[in-house]
This record gives sequence, C-alpha cells and structure tokens, in this order.
Amino acid sequence: MASGEPKAKKLKLSEDEKTEPPTRKAPPAKLSRNSLFGMGNPLLDILAVVDKDFLDKYSLKPNDQILAEDKHKALFEELVKKFKVEYHAGGATQNSVKIAQWMIQEPHNVGTFFGCIGRDKFGAILKQKAEEAHVEAHYFEQDEEPTGTCAACITGDNRSLVANLAAANCYKKEKHLDLEENWKLVEKAKVYYIAGFFLTVSLESILKVAKHASENNKLFCMNLSAPFICQFFKDNLMQVMPYIDVLFGNETEASAFAKEQDFEIKDIKEIAKKAQALPKVNKKRQRIVVFTQGKDETVLAQSDKIETFPVLKIDPKDIVDTNGAGDAFVGGFLSGLVQEKPLDECVRAAHYSANVIIRRAGCTFPEKPDFKTGVCSLPDGCEPLCNPSAGLSDDRRGPEAAGGSGCCQTAPRHLSQPRLPAPASQPRHEP
Repeated sequence: MASGEPKAKKLKLSEDEKTEPPTRKAPPAKLSRNSLFGMGNPLLDILAVVDKDFLDKYSLKPNDQILAEDKHKALFEELVKKFKVEYHAGGATQNSVKIAQWMIQEPHNVGTFFGCIGRDKFGAILKQKAEEAHVEAHYFEQDEEPTGTCAACITGDNRSLVANLAAANCYKKEKHLDLEENWKLVEKAKVYYIAGFFLTVSLESILKVAKHASENNKLFCMNLSAPFICQFFKDNLMQVMPYIDVLFGNETEASAFAKEQDFEIKDIKEIAKKAQALPKVNKKRQRIVVFTQGKDETVLAQSDKIETFPVLKIDPKDIVDTNGAGDAFVGGFLSGLVQEKPLDECVRAAHYSANVIIRRAGCTFPEKPDFKTGVCSLPDGCEPLCNPSAGLSDDRRGPEAAGGSGCCQTAPRHLSQPRLPAPASQPRHEP
C-alpha cells in the first residue's frame, strides 16, 4: 500500500455477550448445498450489438434504461433473430447469488434462488444459464405471463436497456414457497438475501422467509434497491425491517429512506446509525448497515460504531460497464457471510467482485475468481488486494466521477435491470 494512503480501521464486531456477530473470526465454514438463499425477480439478460436503425425503430436512446411499453413488445424477438446475442441469468437478487456462487466456486449449488418465470423459450434458457452458473434455481413456472427479459442494446460505448418484468411480477407464495419440497430448501439455508424490488411482488413471501431466519438465528439480508421503494413501498419495507440483519443501500436510497422515516438528518453516517438502531426482533444479532456514496467514503454501521472506507482513484478508461456492479458487491459480501468470515473479509470480497464486473460488459465474470488476500491480481496492481480502505463508485455519475480504487471500484447499483424513477402519481414496478 502506498504511503499516505488512507486506511480504514479494522472492523470490530459486537462484544456484547448477549448478541452474536454476523460473522465469526474463525476459519471459513465448511459449506453445503443450499446454504445461501435468494428470492427475487428473475430476468433473462439479452445482450447484443445493434445499429442506430434498430434504436430508432423502437425510439431508444443510445444510453438509457426504460421499462418496456407496448411498442417494445416485438423488440425482444427481433433482437434475437437479427443480431448475435448473449444470454445471461439476470435480475438483482439472482445476480448477487450468482456472483456469490462464483466467488465460492466449490461446492456447486451453495446458492439457491426462487422466482417466477414463464413456460417459454426464454424461461428454458434462463434455467440453463442458472445451471451453468451452478446456482440451484427453483422457479415458479406459469402460463399467464412470459419470462421477464432485459434487452441490452449496445452501440459503441453506449448501452440502452429495455426491461420487461412480465412473469417476474407473478410469484405466488401459496403456489411455490409454501410447497413442502421448496420450504425444505429454505430451511437448509443459513444466509438469506432479497432485494427491495421484491417488496412490490410478494411481501408475504418475504415475511415468511424473514421470520424463519429470525426465529432460527440465521442471517437475513435486504437491499433498499431504489428510492421509490423507500417512498412508495415504505409500509412494506418497515414490516420487514425488524427482521433485517444486514441492510444494503446507496446514498440516494439512504437519503430517501431517512426522509420517509422523518429522521430529519442528511448525513449518511447518521442515517446509517439511525437505521442500524431501528427495532429488531432477533436481539441475538446486531444489525449491520452498509451504505455506499459514489466517489465518497463507504459507510458501515454496527452496534454503536461507524466505520468508513475512503475511495481511491480509478482511470475511467478501465471502466467498461458499471451496470450490475452493485449486484456484484452484494454477491461478494454474501460469499463472505455464508462462509462466516469477519466483516473486513466480506468487504474485501465485495470490492473484488464488483471490480471484476465493472471491467466487463454486463454482470459477467471469468471462469474463476483470482481473489488472494494480500496479493493483487487485478490489472492495476493495487496492494493489498481490495483492502477495506478502498471504496465505491456511483455509475449514475459516469466514469469521470467514479472515484473507486483500481482494486475496489464498485457502483452502488443493486440490479442488472434498469432503475427508473417512480412518477409522482403512482409507483413504477421496477425490475
């Protein structure tokens, strides 16, 4: 590490004998299948390099992100027929579970994922891609809506995203989660993660999983995901909040959350502290809050402590695609949690995962990670690898404003799908 480089204090977990830390300072736990459980909105990401005529035909901007309208219905089939496409299993939670499994490598199927798809061609591809990622996906399949898709139309350095949620909005607790064979998979897990977007789909499913985690002293993690979740679905969010052991979000989401909760504070550290101290059902675990702030320091709140992680610079030319980097950050963090690693190791893994994704198109990754403590395997040659003093970038501000380090640059976008603002009149059901 270069002299003068800011260092973050070593994270210390709660010493209260009545509470348990989210992770233990011990060798990584031996993992078994289905140890990590995720539930959310599965989308099939369809990537293709297109021409300007294709964008014009569907009134798409070169660098944009929208939800599909009626005029975009034919876009997905035409994209597949006219251009060479790549398919990837996507969706915020599914991405994070997929990244966690990639970081873990062996055994396969540590990660389990539940979500809703259609009985169609895209659904079959999504199942195949999840299998290739060694994630045990158990989808609720139905005939009413087609499989959710997200088209990534690439022109040069630009990327226009069009998401059609479709079946992702149709998950039914009583038809899937409540089935004995599926609930057994939930019971096998010890860490649970659900993105906030799923609050718009099946609150009852989230609460059933969250209560199980709390009653059995397991880790339940959630993401604020978008400002509109905090604004338009705050009642749903606050029903789940007492069960949340680890809360993720970025500074925009944190600010929206604080405003809706009448915290009357704007400082992200103070917001994290207030969120951390909200009532909690399982008193055996202190809540952990992780807020990212773009080019500014990352905040981690636990117990009565606030830890910050200063951001280092990164050359904008090294940033290929920030979309999905936030999912990767969470996935890396989860890979540490499920192995019961200390929080600083979780942060390191999160930073490394996001850095790999930010250098590639889409939420994609090489065959195996090259994550070695103390040795940097990334092109920038930073040392030590993804140290906790490195921070996060915000892809909404563009590469020029991204201040992350060469090792630990990430973007606090917790989805592969486009994040759109909700209109004042009614909430938008985002991916």
